[in-house]
Amino acid sequence: MNDASPYQPPRGAIAPVAPDRYGQIKLLSAQGRLGRLRYFGYSVALGLLVNLAAGLLGGMAAIFLEGDPGELFMIGLVVIVAAPALVISLLLGIQRLHDFDASGWWSLMTIVPLANLVLYLVLLIMPGTQGANRFGDPPPPNTLGVILLALILPLIFVIGIVAAIAIPAYMQYLSVQ
Repeated sequence: MNDASPYQPPRGAIAPVAPDRYGQIKLLSAQGRLGRLRYFGYSVALGLLVNLAAGLLGGMAAIFLEGDPGELFMIGLVVIVAAPALVISLLLGIQRLHDFDASGWWSLMTIVPLANLVLYLVLLIMPGTQGANRFGDPPPPNTLGVILLALILPLIFVIGIVAAIAIPAYMQYLSVQ
């Protein structure tokens, strides 16, 4: 009798197999795929760059321009900074949607209030397709730079929480002495 015991564990491969080849990362393209961590890291970097540019341009406008013309100029600067950021955000969303074999047209939900929050959560949670799909080969493994970019926002949150707890405690400690 060569029958296998019904109590034996399955013999199938459980661990995912690494793909043979990887796709290229194309930041300013609607083609290709983008993994979860890379998407989050690039989104954080884009947000930091937009806030930095808006702060610098706003500071320059406040220093050099005063009155009504300065306000109109500031609105123009916001549009100049926000329009490319929206386009880049849409392109990153399209590539992330391609990673789990969804149409890039879903990225238009970015401009719909509340639906954009749901889309962002889906993009962060949904795992990518193992291996190649209709949009190309899987993205390459994450580099140290991508991992550090993705860790910036959680690190800021942790530092903020620690500061919110430590500063009042320290102020109370100083007032007691």
